[in-house]
Amino acid sequence: MAARNLPLEKIPDEDLPGDEKFREKRLEMVEMQVRRRGISSSGVLAAMREVPRHEFVPLEDREMAYADKPLPIGNGQTISQPLIVAVMASALELTGIERVLDVGTGSGYNTAILSHLAQDVFSIEWHTKLAEEAQERLKSLGYENVHVIEADGAEGWPEDSLFDAISVAAAVPAIPPPLLEQLKEGGRLVIPVGSIDTQELLQVIRYPGGDVQQALCPCRFVPLIGRYGFSMAPER
Repeated sequence: MAARNLPLEKIPDEDLPGDEKFREKRLEMVEMQVRRRGISSSGVLAAMREVPRHEFVPLEDREMAYADKPLPIGNGQTISQPLIVAVMASALELTGIERVLDVGTGSGYNTAILSHLAQDVFSIEWHTKLAEEAQERLKSLGYENVHVIEADGAEGWPEDSLFDAISVAAAVPAIPPPLLEQLKEGGRLVIPVGSIDTQELLQVIRYPGGDVQQALCPCRFVPLIGRYGFSMAPER
């Protein structure tokens, strides 16, 4: 019997059309790596089933796009492990009407996930090459509610503040004050804080009487560059 006549789950990966093969891997990733590890947000799960992660990694790493680990994307940066992306997106508690600041665009994968969950996403990337590539990639894939900005993410983006939620995909020694200043009352900030080698992923909720922090999980992110990061951003 020809492979195309077999039920999909019985067709070997090498016999599937490219898009369908990646779709099956994506669905398996969400089920095995994300949902079964405690992520219950229907919006986050739906977004991760929809966004083609293989489009956000270098061509030579596409076969590993849905693996349970981070992958290099150039300029010393990585695309985060799928579970970490899901944990961060879930902790933002988005309902679809928010304006979100995404610090550390990288390949644009997290930006794409957030675009399914919020009204507008402003994504900041320091590295010129990554910012340009992410902007083109997101545009070509049809993400119209995202804005990629080349800037120092540690300073946030005061031109479009205040934000309902802020996601930071790079480690900091302490929470940068500008990010808290650009967060609305009741807004959520998710950020890895600690040493350059190990951090704790924190959810911070801003209240008039003081911010409330909750530790989500241990993590390890690339260090944030900039005034409040581990190294000053060099002049452009």
